[in-house]
Amino acid sequence: MITDEAPGGATYGVQVYQALKERLMAGELAPGEKISLRSVALELGVSMTPVREAVSKLSNEGALEVSPKRAVSVPLMTVDRYREINNVRYAVEGFAVEEACRHRTAAQLRQIRTLDKAFRSTVKAARPDAVRALRLNKELHMAIYRAAGSATLLGIIEGLWLQVGPVINLDLRHSLRRLSTGHAERQHLEIVEAIEAQDGARAREALVADIRGTADFIESTGVLGGGEASLLRA
Repeated sequence: MITDEAPGGATYGVQVYQALKERLMAGELAPGEKISLRSVALELGVSMTPVREAVSKLSNEGALEVSPKRAVSVPLMTVDRYREINNVRYAVEGFAVEEACRHRTAAQLRQIRTLDKAFRSTVKAARPDAVRALRLNKELHMAIYRAAGSATLLGIIEGLWLQVGPVINLDLRHSLRRLSTGHAERQHLEIVEAIEAQDGARAREALVADIRGTADFIESTGVLGGGEASLLRA
């Protein structure tokens, strides 16, 4: 619940925007899912005005859709669009992890290692929590990209994650099976070790393999349509 203005005088609208943005990026909302503004307002303890402000901003960024009747929903996705976004991610996030190898601080490396350990612990738990694992995965990636030291680059990456994050939601029913393969754990460890060694080429290769492995698995489950005209539906 939002109770006070954030440090620096951030408005309630900004805080609601950040809350919804985090949910989209972490895959907590699915493509096609309807969003009740009133429910969001009640949950966060704010009036409808800041919620409308946040939704308007996210709509302008293509992360939410507002129908002529003012219904708000998460955009649907095509398989071709999904592949296009991931191709951009390989380039942009690959560059970001290389920059993280060059610019990361000791404190940032410790944070990255802590998040990797938390992700690994969650996946290996007796009763793994897929939602928590996916959120930790997002937090680990963002910690890595912040270590690149470029606000512009981070903004571009967050925009990409706003679009692909909801697709992960549709994969939740398969996530424990996918995570149990250990692919993400291996690639994360490789990325972290490469960042520690400041080996940009190795880090990029592992990062791309991590993204590609997830993308290939999601496509293999059949939750994506087969072509441009075939829409992804919850």
